[in-house]
Amino acid sequence: MANLATDFVGIKSPNPFWLASAPPTDKEYNVRRAFEAGWGGVVWKTLGLDPHIVNVNGPRYGAVWGPDRRLLGMNNIELITDRPLETNLEEIKAVKRDYPDRAMIVSLMVPCEEEPWAWILKKVEETGADGVELNFGCPHGMSERGMGSAVGQVPEYIEMVTRWCKANTRMPVIVKLTPNVADIRKPAAAAHAGGADAVSLINTVNSITGVDLDLFAPEPTIDGKGAHGGYCGPAVKPIALNMVAEIKRTAEIGRLPVSGIGGVTTWRDAAEFLALGAGNVQVCTAAMTYGFKVVEEMISGLSQYLDEKEMDSVRDLVGRAVPNVVDWQDLNLNYVTKARIDQDACIKCGRCFAACEDTSHQAITMSPDRVFEVNDAECVACNLCVNVCPVEDCITMVRLPAGETDPRTGAVVRDDYANWTTHPNNPAAKAAE
Repeated sequence: MANLATDFVGIKSPNPFWLASAPPTDKEYNVRRAFEAGWGGVVWKTLGLDPHIVNVNGPRYGAVWGPDRRLLGMNNIELITDRPLETNLEEIKAVKRDYPDRAMIVSLMVPCEEEPWAWILKKVEETGADGVELNFGCPHGMSERGMGSAVGQVPEYIEMVTRWCKANTRMPVIVKLTPNVADIRKPAAAAHAGGADAVSLINTVNSITGVDLDLFAPEPTIDGKGAHGGYCGPAVKPIALNMVAEIKRTAEIGRLPVSGIGGVTTWRDAAEFLALGAGNVQVCTAAMTYGFKVVEEMISGLSQYLDEKEMDSVRDLVGRAVPNVVDWQDLNLNYVTKARIDQDACIKCGRCFAACEDTSHQAITMSPDRVFEVNDAECVACNLCVNVCPVEDCITMVRLPAGETDPRTGAVVRDDYANWTTHPNNPAAKAAE
């Protein structure tokens, strides 16, 4: 069987699945249960120095559901831990003592001054923790106090605080990045310049998940009022994957280790993050939705996948997809496909026809007895029909072989990889001929 053990910036864990800094890692009781369930590591819920942190006593979470009531995304307005610092430190020390083979990372958030960072880092070192994660991502509550994403949105602050931390601790320093920026590469480069051992991303996305149309207030609603919060869960995975990929394919920062966060619910989600260069993954919403034992499926699924791909370890998967992430202009425009409908699998719902006829290229025809077929002369291979079809693999995209004429453009399909300026479908190229 494949070896799932990982060594992330010197922090060893039996598998790449860590619980992210969040309610599931708020106390000793939770973390012990998580380790018993099989999690490879945890990032302890963010500690700070403010003794007056008070969380709301009303609803803390908003939600977005699919038609089947499946949780797609969750918004939270919870702050960092409101438990005493010394209590947290004592519990961290006790758990690490009893689970020496598991990764114990401590998330931190204090004001932008070197002295408080130096003080709390020393306290964390005394617990025996394996590393720290600097929370530069939280978009609500703490950001209004000059911390969290208020730091993470200013590269100069990221570099400055990271330097302070590297100068005041022997532990690996992981910088947690906010997605609430225009270009994730800039804060990642700042963390790298400050000496960070790794970055973790993404933190939550600034959001309002809904509005109560009776109270006329954002959800979750506290006494008739609501606030923006941090969005997480399966819905943010595409954002997270892109940001991880942007870092890993950028030469100056591509070697910076990444802990992938954002919507990891299954082993497949985790494998996608790993393939895009993450050295491990952190999970929150899935554990909050299904409980700690969800990690069992993640472990068994990833192990089976690696075995099927004849990979000996997680390391063999990390970064495999990075070379295939390119800019649009580097795509092969000589690659031509057409949609094909499996008539035996078709349930005659007509979704493909409606979508293509009304919003795309009128490339699907419908007969009086509701047989749907593709008109290759109009099909641009957008695959909208594939995405709206409720039957898996009923509609597929099939590549036209080299030498065949594309009925839509009249161009002969070529095997060679040419850029847009010489592509026969390019009007400018045709005019030049």
